[in-house]
This record gives sequence, structure tokens and C-alpha cells, in this order.
Amino acid sequence: MDGRGKLLKSKQQADVFGRVRKAHQTEVAEDYVELIADLIAAQGEARAADLAARLGVSHATVTNTVQRLIGAGLVESRPYRSIFLTDAGKRLARVVRERHLIVRDFLVVIGVDAETAENDAEGIEHHVSKETLEAFVRMLRKSTSEG
Repeated sequence: MDGRGKLLKSKQQADVFGRVRKAHQTEVAEDYVELIADLIAAQGEARAADLAARLGVSHATVTNTVQRLIGAGLVESRPYRSIFLTDAGKRLARVVRERHLIVRDFLVVIGVDAETAENDAEGIEHHVSKETLEAFVRMLRKSTSEG
């Protein structure tokens, strides 16, 4: 059903669910590159142990995911060394961080407390469409020009 209670046509609904599935597929990669960038900025390096602790997953899960990210051209790593972002990984991390900040700031502007907005932005950032994100930016600009 859409926002007006009308049943979506099959093609429209398939498109919606397809977009959600695609977002789920990229969500892990986006979380990893964002966190790797944050760790490098804060600590000068990103280690598998740090990723595992921050993501609440096992070291083996991090190792497997990092291998997939290497295959995707997003990170580089050598045995017993830190994990580094490639140029493509850095670009993706910037895009994901920007989306996160826009969503978080929008939630705060509409009255969500900062901690909840930060937590909710973590999930929403992966699923928000370009059009919705642009609307959030317009609203944020409007709120700052009025404030």
C-alpha cells in the first residue's frame, strides 16, 4: 500500500522491494568502509580487532568481510597489518558519512533527540533514496536560514 492506502501495482512493488534488497546488499560494505575511515581518522589505523569490537561481530566475520571488500576494490590489507581504504573505498566512506549526517541532522530538526537520531540514522542512511535525501537537505537549509 502507498501512503494514501492504495495498493501498489506489481511492478511498482517489485521495484520497491528490489531497491530494499539492493540496499541490504550494500549495507555491510558501507558500514565497514565508514567505520574504517572513522578509525583511521581517530587512531591512525583500522585493525580487524577494532572492527570486530565496534561492530559486535567475531574476528572471523571481519576477516571474511574484509576479503570481500578487497575483492570489491574498497580496501587493502596485508597479513598482520592494518586495513586501508582504496580511493574507491574513501569515496564510498565520504558518501556514506555525508548521508548519515544529513539523515541525523534532519531527524534532530524534526524533534528527535540527538542520541536517538544518531542511532536511527545508522539504519535509515542505507535505505534513503536520493530524492528523499535531497528533500532532507532542502529542509535543513530552510531550518538554518529561519533559525
